[in-house]
Parts: sequence; C-alpha cells; structure tokens
Amino acid sequence: MRTRTLVVASAALLLLTGCATPTAAGRAPSASPTPTAACPEQPGVELPPECAGYDPEHSMAQNDAYRQRGELDPAVEEAARDIAEAAADDLEALRASGEPVTADAVVDLLEAEGLSSVQTRESAGHVLFGAVAATGGCVFGAVAPEAVTIDVGGGIADGGCLPAQ
Repeated sequence: MRTRTLVVASAALLLLTGCATPTAAGRAPSASPTPTAACPEQPGVELPPECAGYDPEHSMAQNDAYRQRGELDPAVEEAARDIAEAAADDLEALRASGEPVTADAVVDLLEAEGLSSVQTRESAGHVLFGAVAATGGCVFGAVAPEAVTIDVGGGIADGGCLPAQ
C-alpha cells in the first residue's frame, strides 16, 4: 500500500510542476523552443520551431547504403564477365534440363566454374546467387523457371556478393 501512495504522490508532484526542465541557479528558462520532432524539409515550406528538419531523400539513400555495390577496375570487370558468360551457359543448361533447380545445384555449378564464397537464396522457384570471381569482383544473378540473369560488379558494402533482403 505504501508503494502505491508513493507512486500517486510522485505523479501528483509531476502534474503540479508541469514539464518544465530545471535551469541553472539564477538563470531564467530559455524563450526559444527546443525541437521535439524530426520533420522532413520541403522546398518553400518553413518548419515550425518544434521541428528539427531533415532531408528525407538523403536519409533514404543512407538507409540503403549497405546494399550498394563497389566499383570495379575495367580489367577486373572484363575478366569477371568472361567467367560470368561461361557460368550463364551452364546455368541455362541446368534451367532447361527440366529438373528442379536447387540452391545446391547452383552452388556446385558455380564452384565448378571457379567461383568461390557462393551465396544463394531460394524464393518462389527462383535461386538468387552471388559469388566471388577468382579474378576479382562478384558474379551475381538468378535462375528462374523462365530465364537466367547474370551480371558482374563489385562487392556489397555490407559484405559478400548477394545483397540482404
């Protein structure tokens, strides 16, 4: 019972004092409001004083930065493209065989082409993949029931060759 009385008394004290923050001895509280909310900046629109403005486009770009691919040197890219073309032919043969395409089958095929650190993800009949070429760079794409897609590029900022979902 004593705990309940203490809680009620504390709540009443807070209500009586309001939400004011204590100030240093001898100084009056500041008349300028402190921002209490983040508000997107818009051209031609003045933000209210309680808002701390931010650029929503910049924030979204930062949010997706971990998925960005690095740049490749042109010579490295060309060598990775040669490997990707050979892998694409083998993946197309696997897809056209009529057998279900599994992540294990894709890993085995890509490793046979000399790719390493193969990452895969299966989703709705598709096998997404990313792998490191021996010459540098990443070979990535998907094997779907209707087609094989493959490309080359740098590694993902988050690590590896297959972006997180």
